[in-house]
Amino acid sequence: MIGYYGDIHFETNDSRILTFSDFQRNTASRWAKHEVIGKKPTSEFIGPDLDTISFTIQLNGQYGVHPLKEMDRWLVKARAGSAAKLVIGNKFLGVDKWVVKSVSQMWGTILNKGQVLSGNLDIELEEYVERV
Repeated sequence: MIGYYGDIHFETNDSRILTFSDFQRNTASRWAKHEVIGKKPTSEFIGPDLDTISFTIQLNGQYGVHPLKEMDRWLVKARAGSAAKLVIGNKFLGVDKWVVKSVSQMWGTILNKGQVLSGNLDIELEEYVERV
């Protein structure tokens, strides 16, 4: 297994290939700018911002996945606003959990009766820190 996000498992084996590419993680910090008359503003570090992660999932029905079903799973996660752990290898990413901020579907090869044989998903996750 490559990793997982909630109940979605990324894996490659003899019967199924569900993995991602173009994995990108962005980290930023938060800053306040205080205006000073006659001088340049002063900067104040507020704290870390939420990380974001984006990646592309290539779906192909010839590799044991159902592209539309996989697309729908991500769509449901985005619309539900639920948070889940993201694990790559044996490493938990982020402070706590991640939410699906956006899902972009690209239907590639479409067969008779609208069956999607292949396509891509562009996923954007945002770190979710639960307060106690």
